[in-house]
Amino acid sequence: MNSHLSNEALHNVALGFIPKLGPTIFKTIVSYCGSAEGFFTLPQGKLAKIPGIGPKLLAHRKSKETYLKEAESLLEAAYKKNIQVHCYPDASFPSRLKALPDAPPILFSKGKINLNPKRSVGIVGTRNASNYGRTITQKITEELARFQPTIVSGLAYGIDVEAHRAALSLQMPTIGVMGSDLATIYPAAHKHTAEQMMENGGLLSEFKLGTPMNPTNFPQRNRIIAGLSDALIVVEAAKKGGALITAEIAYSYNREVFAVPGNLQSKYSEGCNNLIRSLKAGIYLGVRELEESLSWDRESDVRAHAQLPDTSELDATEVKILERLLEKQEAGIDWLSRDLGVPISELAIKLLNLEFLGFVKAIPGKKYQWMNKK
Repeated sequence: MNSHLSNEALHNVALGFIPKLGPTIFKTIVSYCGSAEGFFTLPQGKLAKIPGIGPKLLAHRKSKETYLKEAESLLEAAYKKNIQVHCYPDASFPSRLKALPDAPPILFSKGKINLNPKRSVGIVGTRNASNYGRTITQKITEELARFQPTIVSGLAYGIDVEAHRAALSLQMPTIGVMGSDLATIYPAAHKHTAEQMMENGGLLSEFKLGTPMNPTNFPQRNRIIAGLSDALIVVEAAKKGGALITAEIAYSYNREVFAVPGNLQSKYSEGCNNLIRSLKAGIYLGVRELEESLSWDRESDVRAHAQLPDTSELDATEVKILERLLEKQEAGIDWLSRDLGVPISELAIKLLNLEFLGFVKAIPGKKYQWMNKK
């Protein structure tokens, strides 16, 4: 094994090669075994007690060497192409995705990319963008610039690529989530934009090198766009299409979803208007909507006038909870779960302890409030 290939990465990728092993089982194995390697090394009787692991899955242990060789080949190919591999247990893996049950356990990225930015906003829309849609996309990005969020989109024609280009022009980080592997820039017409993104952001994909192009890849990748975004803005969308799929997923993940209202006579406004009418999206009239929903205004004020109290009696997760509540003053348990990558069941126990110690206070709406304990 080459020195740049870690044993942990090899076993993470090898576990991911097992057919029909979904993200939930992958995470369960890592949680129970302590690492992906444990699946291949722990006694079979112990593994059989893990929920979701049956005889068919255990039988794959016999092919351990085959999976490790496939993993080594993949990691070598990625290394040669300057592609980074992020596995679920890694610190570089997006914390916003860790709490989502259907998030892929392995991701591939290229560029100077930070998958855990302080702020992130998804901007999506139709491939058939109008002049109005392109102008609004540029305006939205300009309004967001002072907060410097990472702009997330899908590098597709229309609104998506407009969002990436607007971010680049304002020197804002931007991530393109691909429906192809990272050796294939699709659409090819956006190769130059993709290359520019490598300097301040980059490309992200769940598809390993050599994965064939398939139309189903694109709806699948939309859940990553939704999951990476603190808020998702739909600029223009027809009644059906990828942007609406992304919005529906973001809504199911309890992300903030906004839609730009449009001309009632335009079919590419119908999707946005329907999102607003069904109450699955707020009306986007300006950056103030985001500031209020995500408490961006309050964050800087709170940090300037407050400091974290003595946390020597707390564990690392509890300290992180307090840090986020210090910034936002209050937050819902769903938001904290996805932001910190901690399951709600575990988070509820931590919050209860913090409440008992007087650091936080439970308030209506499954939210918790910073108590500014000295």
